[in-house]
Amino acid sequence: MSMQIFSDLATEEKAENARLSSFVGALALGDLVKSTLGPKGMNKILQSASTGDINVTNDGATILKAIQLDNAAAKILVNISKVQDDEVGDGTTSVCVLAAEVLREAEKLIAMKIHPQTIVEGFRLASAEALKALEKAAVNNVSDPVAFRKDLFNIARTTLSSKVLSQDKDYFADLAVDAVLRLKGSTDLDHIQIIKKVGGKLTDSYLEEGFILDKTIAVNSPKRIENAKILVANTSMDTDKIKVFGARLKVDGTGKLAEFERAEKEKMAAKVNAIASHGINVFVNRQLVYNYPESLLAEKGIMVIEHADFDGVERLSLVTGGEIVSTFDNPDKVKLGFAQVVEEVMIGEDKLIKFSGLPSSGSACTVVLRGSTNQIVDEAERSLHDALSVLSQTASNESRTVLGGGCSEMLMACAVDTLARKTTGKKSVAVESFGKALRMIPAILAGNAGYDSTELVAELRAAHFEGKDDAGLDMFEGKIGSMKELGVTESYKLKRQVVLSATEAAEMIIRVDDILRAAPRRREGA
Repeated sequence: MSMQIFSDLATEEKAENARLSSFVGALALGDLVKSTLGPKGMNKILQSASTGDINVTNDGATILKAIQLDNAAAKILVNISKVQDDEVGDGTTSVCVLAAEVLREAEKLIAMKIHPQTIVEGFRLASAEALKALEKAAVNNVSDPVAFRKDLFNIARTTLSSKVLSQDKDYFADLAVDAVLRLKGSTDLDHIQIIKKVGGKLTDSYLEEGFILDKTIAVNSPKRIENAKILVANTSMDTDKIKVFGARLKVDGTGKLAEFERAEKEKMAAKVNAIASHGINVFVNRQLVYNYPESLLAEKGIMVIEHADFDGVERLSLVTGGEIVSTFDNPDKVKLGFAQVVEEVMIGEDKLIKFSGLPSSGSACTVVLRGSTNQIVDEAERSLHDALSVLSQTASNESRTVLGGGCSEMLMACAVDTLARKTTGKKSVAVESFGKALRMIPAILAGNAGYDSTELVAELRAAHFEGKDDAGLDMFEGKIGSMKELGVTESYKLKRQVVLSATEAAEMIIRVDDILRAAPRRREGA
């Protein structure tokens, strides 16, 4: 007779059941995103239950964030994909698929009655060997600017070829590389502003030097100012209402009311004078600017931009070199922003404000994305963001590159196979299984394109054992090709992170032998 120590609604799954439910959850998630992998990957439509919004995407992290899950192991895979997104920006699908394939192999080994700890030990050995082979194959061209730019261009093309931008990947790869090289080694993507405007086609997108703010200039203000001295502020500029801090006023005649209004107006005029005393000609406020202060500022020839939302104000202060100010009593202590020209420009149907000739103009730029529907522009932004993230990581701290197209995975798999032959005991079976999991990546890439994956992977493996280290899948011809000649390049950091994260997550799930679920909280009065 077993003792009941948990409360009524708490549940426990032990040993085999716990492992089974972990594996099933992780594999189901892997199968879900598997079809989005690679240049011939499929899209998913994500529909929100509450708002009915739809998203069409093949970005692993976006898909996984949107799914509501109940399975603990599946949540671990979602987390590794989020970390991959934050760390490197791309490879979110690969990491999830690889972890699922490693678990698929582990499931077979457990069915053979091999102990989970032995499997983990074997996987660790294999993972270390795979990473060693990957590092050996990595190339670093950072000392040669021309070759390095080509590397960056190829990385961007490879990243974009599995996204909505694949039709115009050369155009966007160039655009992404230009934007990242302007950062001069920084990974702060805030300097690259992305503005989405529906209309036109994807190739109408362009890179604009300087900063574009998606706002309009106030009605009476000058529409163009040269040598702009910019005050970026976050202060209230509304006078039409009497606000004596929430007090209620009783007056015995409208004359008294007019007096209060006059006092408010005088206060506002004094504030405008304080602002003007900074010697500025452009005033950008995060909050609204009402008609009266707007007209006072316009009389002084100051351009007014109101309601530049928080993101806009933060970025403006970053790129113009000014501070965000809330009080105006010490003009001498305030650091103003600067731009050579501030003017109104038209993009599509809309008027926007362009700041050019900025002090950080070496780094600040704006990408204007065009496309025929909101979904396309959103997906283009996600794709471009992935490319920019990977490029900024490669340009700043880890400039090594490896070959893509299943080449690196096969290279690692071959190294792992060689290790398996030298390993003794049951661990060698686990090492061999890890190699199989790595070979599943090129198999899935080929399968998604409708090619015969078994045939191609066998050919690819043979090519690598013959010493063709740059052999990979030519996804457009459906045969084995040289990834070096095709320029299919990926970031070494990205590949390394995929193998590390996938192995660690799989290891964590393999070690599970008990799942305890707490009882749900009861609602009051239920």
